[in-house]
Amino acid sequence: MNYKIDNLQYCKWSRKIFEINREAGLDAIHVTIVYHEDFNEHLNEIQKWKKYFKNNSDLIFLGKSFKDIKKANTENKTAIFFGFQNCSPIEDNIELVEKVHELGCRFMQLTYNNQSLLATGCYEKNDSGVTNFGREVIKEMNRVGIVIDMSHSAEKSTLDAIEISEKPIAITHANPSFWHAAKRNKSSELLKILNDSGGILGLSLYPHHLKNSTNCTLENFCEMIARTAEIMDIKNIGIGSDLCLDQPDEIVEWMRNGTWSKGKNFGEGSKNKPGFPTQPKWFEDARGFKNLEKGLKKVGFSDDETNGILGNNWYNFYKTI
Repeated sequence: MNYKIDNLQYCKWSRKIFEINREAGLDAIHVTIVYHEDFNEHLNEIQKWKKYFKNNSDLIFLGKSFKDIKKANTENKTAIFFGFQNCSPIEDNIELVEKVHELGCRFMQLTYNNQSLLATGCYEKNDSGVTNFGREVIKEMNRVGIVIDMSHSAEKSTLDAIEISEKPIAITHANPSFWHAAKRNKSSELLKILNDSGGILGLSLYPHHLKNSTNCTLENFCEMIARTAEIMDIKNIGIGSDLCLDQPDEIVEWMRNGTWSKGKNFGEGSKNKPGFPTQPKWFEDARGFKNLEKGLKKVGFSDDETNGILGNNWYNFYKTI
């Protein structure tokens, strides 16, 4: 059986978007439910999702394990897997790791761009690696079954996480820096170590992470995947689109600044201007998976390899947690 999985979306959720994901044939998506929210604010987001599930039960349901991906495929629905793009909800309390898992969290970044209590983000000048608290949290995440996500983390911190974790980690949404030198894209050396540890890379469709940004072509993106497959095993490559459909532009400012700054840190590629960049025309939303399928085959990937990249590899990774 072949599955389609987008392992990172942060959209302004609505029935329209759930319908788009179903039209795209997505059996599962990993959704960001928090960035900078503390534990109680995270509980508010859980309540919002309970309403989404109730009002759209014909389209979506909460996913908790790989078995729910198979269930979604059978029922023509999309399993929603919760993730955090920061460690803010666990505050400074390791007991909250188990609690957020009980509430559905299956992925958590150790940091979002900046230094956190757990690790160093990719925007920091000095990368001191995973902290003492971070080491303990990684062990606890391994125990309860939350994937360590290092998408926005700095290099040493990511290498530390790979070494410390007893389970494979994920970089859910980033691209190789050899193709485009964005701060958040990952070095070839890191990707090789990620691969050798059994970890997985979700390739991003966010324009600031693409060569030529919005003007990146399907051919260029698929060539990037082919080059990445020279560094990593095909089975360790998937898609994490980082789609932010229908989000208002001011959300970018909030994502970049959180509650830690009164400045306007709009981030890489934005030229100090707020707002989301325009998606490439061939991937305006998840229905672009159909274009990816064609593009991957055109650059020489087999049917099995293409199906792996578009979802089966994520499905197999989910089985490990």
